[in-house]
Amino acid sequence: MQAMQPRARRYSFVAHIVLTDLQSEIQLKEQTSNLSLFGCSVDTHKPLPIGTKVKIRIVHRGANFTALGRVAYARAGARMGVVFTQIEPNEQLALEKWIAELRAQ
Repeated sequence: MQAMQPRARRYSFVAHIVLTDLQSEIQLKEQTSNLSLFGCSVDTHKPLPIGTKVKIRIVHRGANFTALGRVAYARAGARMGVVFTQIEPNEQLALEKWIAELRAQ
């Protein structure tokens, strides 16, 4: 299986994230390791299966970002990648603000 290539530049980004499996309603409270306009990587010891549809809530410096997503890859005991599948316009603005701040660093 060939590794997926990111669609956009990823930036190192550490923030609290809550992932809710939309089918089972299981919640994972983890930490991000990077962020892009299209998704993020999540540090976790218990990744969800590839293809799992999730609700995402990232909290960073008092701001929240919420979107729907899907687990794109999972590495047991290490990390999983989540691609954003649906972002409301006001949430997109928050994401773009964070990315702009990361670019400026």
